[in-house]
Amino acid sequence: MISHQDLHELMRARRSVRRFRPEMPPRTLIASILASAVTAPSASNKQPWRFVVVERRATIAAMAASVRAAVDRIATAVEPDMEASFRAYGDYFTRFEQAPVVIVPIFRPLTMLSNLTGARLQEDDRSRIQTMERDSGLIGTSLALQNLLLAAQAAGLGASGMTGPLVAAADLREQLAVPASWYLVALVPIGYPDEAPPATERKSVDHVTRWIA
Repeated sequence: MISHQDLHELMRARRSVRRFRPEMPPRTLIASILASAVTAPSASNKQPWRFVVVERRATIAAMAASVRAAVDRIATAVEPDMEASFRAYGDYFTRFEQAPVVIVPIFRPLTMLSNLTGARLQEDDRSRIQTMERDSGLIGTSLALQNLLLAAQAAGLGASGMTGPLVAAADLREQLAVPASWYLVALVPIGYPDEAPPATERKSVDHVTRWIA
């Protein structure tokens, strides 16, 4: 069994990689990383995730073009003195473009309590249930995403969980043929790393923890 220290060191060593060597990782390696991803827990074990694995260069290029167009649209609404800063930030949203593989985790909300309740349920309770069911799907798939990133690190691959590209979510859904009842979580570029990013500063545990005793 892996020790807590070994697991902690793997977590500490993980980096968000956005520059990759051109060679394609074997499909067997990608499949093994996805097999680790789906060991994640999920509400009622519904396993609300699916994974779209994009290897086709033309599709990845089209996805990046859609994200770039969305950044351009948004930039027109940014205050002029902040536009350059926003465009520099938005440039990060297309950093998946040169990855040999892009994995797109998608999820759908749970539909359990909402199927059991009728018209007598108050609207505020109905709204909370709908939020809980959607968030349960998102949280479960996010746990699978973290497993994916750690498995990639352990396998010698680089990866990054990117939510910025979701500014073009509607176009990405169409390009990836994502069904209407499913939602995108992130884009995960993955491949052999061509950079070794330094560690980023983390807030202390004391700073982010509040005990109720």
